[in-house]
Amino acid sequence: MPQVNRSERLGGWTRFVTARPRLALLAALVVTVLAVFAGSGVADRMGSGGWEAPAAESTYTTKALEREFPASQPNLLLLVDSGSTSVDDPAVAAEAARLTEELAAEKDITGVGSYWQSRSPGLRAKDGREALIAARIEGHDKAVGEILDRIAPTYRGTHGPVKVSVGGPVAVQHEMQTTIQEDLLRAEMIALPVTLVLLVMVFGSAIAALLPLGVGIVAILGTNAVLRGITEFTDVSVFAQNLTTALGLGLAIDYALFIVRRFREELAAGADTRAAVGTTLRTAGRTVVFSALTVAVSLAAMLVFPQYFLRSFAYAGIAVVLLAAAAALILLPAALMLLGPRVNSLDLRRLLRRRGSEAHHEPDAPGRGWGRFATLVMRRAPVFAVLTTVGLVLLGLPFLGVKFGTADDRQLPAGAESHVVQQHIRDGFPGSPGGGLEVLAVGSATPAQYADYRNRITALPGVLRVDGPVTEGRSAYFSVLPKGEAVGEESQRLVRELRAQPAPFDTSVTGTAAVLVDSKDAIADRLPWAVGIIVLVTLLLVFLLTGSVLIPLQAVVLNALSLTAMFGAVVWVFQDGHLSGLLSFTSTGDIETTLPVLMFCVAFGLSMDYGVFLLSRIKEEYDRTGDHEHSVTFGLRHTGGLITAAAVILAVVMVAIGTSRVTNTKMLGLGIALAVLMDAMVVRSLLVPSVMKLMGRVTWWAPAPLRAFHQKFGLSEGGPAPVLAEGMSTAAPDRDKISTGA
Repeated sequence: MPQVNRSERLGGWTRFVTARPRLALLAALVVTVLAVFAGSGVADRMGSGGWEAPAAESTYTTKALEREFPASQPNLLLLVDSGSTSVDDPAVAAEAARLTEELAAEKDITGVGSYWQSRSPGLRAKDGREALIAARIEGHDKAVGEILDRIAPTYRGTHGPVKVSVGGPVAVQHEMQTTIQEDLLRAEMIALPVTLVLLVMVFGSAIAALLPLGVGIVAILGTNAVLRGITEFTDVSVFAQNLTTALGLGLAIDYALFIVRRFREELAAGADTRAAVGTTLRTAGRTVVFSALTVAVSLAAMLVFPQYFLRSFAYAGIAVVLLAAAAALILLPAALMLLGPRVNSLDLRRLLRRRGSEAHHEPDAPGRGWGRFATLVMRRAPVFAVLTTVGLVLLGLPFLGVKFGTADDRQLPAGAESHVVQQHIRDGFPGSPGGGLEVLAVGSATPAQYADYRNRITALPGVLRVDGPVTEGRSAYFSVLPKGEAVGEESQRLVRELRAQPAPFDTSVTGTAAVLVDSKDAIADRLPWAVGIIVLVTLLLVFLLTGSVLIPLQAVVLNALSLTAMFGAVVWVFQDGHLSGLLSFTSTGDIETTLPVLMFCVAFGLSMDYGVFLLSRIKEEYDRTGDHEHSVTFGLRHTGGLITAAAVILAVVMVAIGTSRVTNTKMLGLGIALAVLMDAMVVRSLLVPSVMKLMGRVTWWAPAPLRAFHQKFGLSEGGPAPVLAEGMSTAAPDRDKISTGA
């Protein structure tokens, strides 16, 4: 039979993994040490941008302007504060002129200009006490950061009658990158000890608790090495390191919890060490493979988007998921072979138990509680299904009012220098500094044609002022200042109107609002592909796991419902600004365009992770007994506590990430923590058992051709449907330790 052949192959894999456990662990140690060296300095090679679409009109225009009109695209701003005197004071003007000349003489600095040279009103504060020196630093992210580090100390601080602060996009990006690295280190220092304490509480044994951490550390270090290699070929966002840490710890703990728990169950049922490892790999090991594939597919869907910010999370996510699964399936069995029953050593919970209590009774108590809970939910299945669904939908309603924007300096803490500079410019300078649009005109044109075009775009309803043209050969550019907010609906509408304007030359538009318009269009164009990939592959994998047509559909729908609270909270908290004081962030009134896509892919994958754990155990028992309701109860009894513990631990890691001072990272960490907890404590505990009860045995239906396909190619944790021993009841609710793989 096909299933027997698959079991033989898995048996061969078990023998391969466990034959030389010491050699396997030594090889892992060597590979980990090499990964430490290979991944060193990876953060310094990462960028802090990546939100723009590379092939978009705004990206092309920005690069053309940088090349032909560097003064039109300043990325470095020096805010010159004259104190109580006017910026037009002779002493202030003289010092500002000296600073401007000194900056223009710096290597790799172009397009230097200042208020004192141009007398442009846009470079002078409305109160007359601050003005700007603007310049452009040439080069890639890493080179630009090094140049900024070199020159910033020279200009920052007091110079005679003026005080200078450093800002501009390059300063914002550099400060964001530095802040993220510092926050990530702090998050790791928070997450690791708290996670270890929680693991000890879950396992009881300090030895068992250390195993998941070991797997997580291997996955994180290995992923850093992979990302270091990827940076040789393409851009990678520094934000991806946060996902590496979170998923590396979270998934490694999930997989290790599942494997170690199953191994301990087999030992408790009387199996020897080798047999327990073999059964664990044939059952929990298969579940880990399916889980890793579903999570990896959800993250791989981000590769369809052109923005390297999103693609970076796919690189990091795929690498860390596969490495966590590989470590769980290779290193853990080797370690368990060496430890055997000693995996239960150093039971620290004995200190908290009363004298005379039996350690082996401890794991069964929460199991019985989950069993009773599942029975209660299924007894009132319609009530739980309706109320839970309605509640989740209501929690997601705020997302209907979502507004999309771009990341800016307000991602940083209020006291960050570059944020302070940009806030001074926003509050104190005329117009909408930093929110202007540039129109590049390419082709031969007469002054009259330029003037006519300028008059026509000046007459557009959303335009406050038009400057230019500034000409160079056959090219020119116009600066257009919108009336509304930099990335508001009015400014986005103006972008489309400017692009639709006829002209005797080729025109293209860039600027903050133009980048947002192009980013939204790129995401909208690719989003159906990403969602389609996730849904189709998830349906296939869950079908291969369960052999049912309806369970995969149920899994996709319930996973989507589990994300509603996250999306609703993102808008209510981070867009609308509720709890901004408590969480220490500045609300911009919108959500960065790529964040919901990222959060959907990550949270959907993690929800499937828990869904696979539960469904695989239900399927195993259903294959053994054929009793649908008992199988659901059995599955929740044996995985409910495990899934909840894994979700709490992953939530702790994500909350640690959410302590970041950068708003997008805070949103990512806290949002996914909420999604994980809602999925484990609401969807897996209430919706899944109630919906499966309502569907009954039809849950397992599949047409004959698909049943034949599953019998030939499908894999499930329980393997083939077993032949029961003589006299054994098919409804065996208390036979907790039986495994068909044994």
